[in-house]
Amino acid sequence: MKVLQSGLFSSIQDYGRFGNMKYGVPASGVMDRYAARTANLMLRNDANDAVLEITMMGPKLEFTAATKIVISGANLSPKLNAEEIENNEIIEISEGDILSFGRKILGCRTYLAISGGFATEEVLGSKSWYDEITEYQKLEKGMEIPFTEDAASKIETFAALKFNDDYLRSSVVEVYKGPEFEFLSAEHKSELETLEFSIDQNNNRMAIQLQEELPNELEPIITGPVVPGTVQLTPSGKLIILMRDCQTTGGYPRVLQLTDKGLRTMAQKLTNEKVNFSIEEKP
Repeated sequence: MKVLQSGLFSSIQDYGRFGNMKYGVPASGVMDRYAARTANLMLRNDANDAVLEITMMGPKLEFTAATKIVISGANLSPKLNAEEIENNEIIEISEGDILSFGRKILGCRTYLAISGGFATEEVLGSKSWYDEITEYQKLEKGMEIPFTEDAASKIETFAALKFNDDYLRSSVVEVYKGPEFEFLSAEHKSELETLEFSIDQNNNRMAIQLQEELPNELEPIITGPVVPGTVQLTPSGKLIILMRDCQTTGGYPRVLQLTDKGLRTMAQKLTNEKVNFSIEEKP
């Protein structure tokens, strides 16, 4: 598959690399596991097969061999040979076909799965791209992305699988209480549950900052482990939600922890969109 135009930010991702956080290696992986898994399973791929994560403005791609694809997640107006195609449908691809994307309709991250998965390099048990760990961080014009060319004829698809896009429209972000939640005042606990927060322009695969401030009256903590979905409260009162490419330790109080559903909801939000936290009981 040849990259004719790179788009805004697209990268190869799977579920990420595990067992390396003690060495300071981020987990990385797809921001929206539900969408990536749906696309893979419709093709009867493994749920963890590498997909192309596409953010806001999609690339233009030329297929170098026949295959099958599924696009799932955000609706970024995909087109095949300039003809509109649908998300969450199995698309037959011929050699020379051109895939492109247009106007953003819903959400901001979509996932392109291909029969057999992308055959890119595996590093530390994962194909997820991350700067300084893998050769590439994002798609570049002229790049060629390998895939298993004969997979389409061998893989039975699963067209009956349905995709529930309710979370793409929802402002509710599910969370658990974080390790330092209990040290908050009753007033600030209530504000976390009742206030509406806005996505700041400082948001990417590493972290999403919220615009509104929550006064921080907590004592500093000793640096401790953090994971994707950890919500930190900074000394200035800003809330920072760590995402898939986040660091492995941090010194800010960890007041909340996003659930897996909360992570995929947050991953689909754009600057200035509103969210509110729903605190769930841990199973």
